[in-house]
Parts: sequence; C-alpha cells; structure tokens
Amino acid sequence: MISAEIILAVILTIMTASTPLVLAAIGELVVERSGVLNLGVEGMMIVGAAAGFAGAQLTGSAYGGVVFAAGAGVALSLVFAVFVLLLATNQYATGLATTLLGLGIAGLLGQGYVGLPGIKLESLPIPVLAQIPFIGPLLFDHDILVYGSFLLVAVVSYVLFRTRLGLTIRAVGDNHDSAHAIGTNVIAVRFIAVLFGGACAGLAGGYLSLVYTPQWVEGMSAGRGWIAVALVVFAAWRPVRLLVGAYLFGTVLILQFHAQAAGVPIPSQLLSALPYLATIVVLVAVSAVRSSPQTAAPACLGRPFLPSS
Repeated sequence: MISAEIILAVILTIMTASTPLVLAAIGELVVERSGVLNLGVEGMMIVGAAAGFAGAQLTGSAYGGVVFAAGAGVALSLVFAVFVLLLATNQYATGLATTLLGLGIAGLLGQGYVGLPGIKLESLPIPVLAQIPFIGPLLFDHDILVYGSFLLVAVVSYVLFRTRLGLTIRAVGDNHDSAHAIGTNVIAVRFIAVLFGGACAGLAGGYLSLVYTPQWVEGMSAGRGWIAVALVVFAAWRPVRLLVGAYLFGTVLILQFHAQAAGVPIPSQLLSALPYLATIVVLVAVSAVRSSPQTAAPACLGRPFLPSS
C-alpha cells in the first residue's frame, strides 16, 4: 500500500515541475490577451535561468538571483517589443528569433558557471499552518515563487475580468483599431503586457536554476517555453484553466520519471517525449473547437498595429 508520505512526495514534485509552467504561461496569457503573440518565451526562460543562477552567485543570495532572472526576462522582452510594436515586424518570426537570441545569450552568460554548486531558494513555511499533517507541507511550506505563482493567477484573473485595466487590455487584443479610436494608447498597453510577460518568463527560468535544479545547465528550459505557449491555448485564455492545465502537464512531466524508475516496459525516449506529444494533442483538440465563443482567441492576436493617425 502506498503511504501518505510517498503520495505527498509525488505531489510536491509535481508542484515543483508545474510552477515554471504556471509562471511562464500566465505572463504569456496577458501578452496574448493584449493581441501580441510572443513565441520568444523559451528564449526568455533560458536567459532568466542563466541570469538567475549568475545573480545568485554574484550576490550570494537566491533572492538576488530572482531579481536578476526577472530583469533578464524583461530585458529580452524589451528587444522583442521594440521590433514587433515599434517596427511592426512579423510577430511569429521575431518571436522565433528572440528564442534563438536567448539561447545564445544564455549559453554565453552561463559559460563560466557550469559545474558550480547552486544557491537554492529556500522555502518559507507559514507559522502554525505548515505544521498541519499532510496539508501543511502540501500548501503552506513552499518557496516564494510557488506562492507567487498562485497569487499571480488570482491577480491576473481579477485584473483581466474585474478592472478597467483588464477591460482595456482585452479591448486592445480584440479590436486595436476601435481601442485606438476612443483614445487608448495601444502601443503603450501592449508594451506593458509584453514586459510583464517577459518578467514572468524570466522568473520561470530562474525557478529552474534556483529551485527545480539548483545549478546551471545549458538548455535546461528543455522546451518548457513552448509548453507554456500551448497552455495558453489549452486554457482558452483563462487564468484558472491555465493553472489546472499547467498542473496536468506537470503531472505528465513527473510521471514519465516514475514510470522509468518503476521499469515500465516502454522505451525511455517515448516516455521523455510524452509531455510534448501531449502538447501536440492538446493543440489539435483545442483547434477543433476553436470556433466556440468560449475558446476564441483575441481577434487581433498576432496582427501588427499600424495607427492611421
């Protein structure tokens, strides 16, 4: 019989695997709600991972690494924003170029840190509540980024659907010409959304090098940025659905390791590919029902804004 300790350990591992997906995807959701498709999430994540590890080494603090990770994501997203918003370049091509740029920068930045022991971001147990058997470690004994991922989902959900700012972001994403006509600064709104998305992607990368695997390994994002983009579509641009989807994908990521450890007679290459096969299946399934009002993408997603006046 499986003990409660084993169940708790597996759930905590799933949470660790899911957190970077939540962080990266919630930022991308805001970006896409504003009408911009950012395919550079993978590049921003890996730059965040490299900068987060380097920042922790330089400052001697994992919290310093968190700040560096977010800053690196913002810096790369600023480059992306300048091209797609000010120069009106193709968002698909620019996003792919941003990912390639991020991979190159991360490799260069992290070159001197290969093999160094990392500085792990410690958990912040909530007094009293963290002592509750099973529930305490499950909900009240995590690091700041795990808590932050849940908080971000709640805040983004509230802002998007309960505030004037959220209404403005959604209006810009659904019809940027009409939003411009009533005086909304479309470029400014999208700039803020893209920078927010970059910060979230950077934090997701920082989580990888400060918590998930506290070391620097080139290419350690391992396609999670692409999964984050797929998650936004899977969630139909809804924050709460995105949280559920991220944990489903996190479960798939972890179960492949447990299946390999249990000696399941399936080739390890196929098990490793499961999360990405699941991504493809989800995208195909969602695209089949995309005409539904509940799953419709922002109408101006991927379209450049060229103000007439």
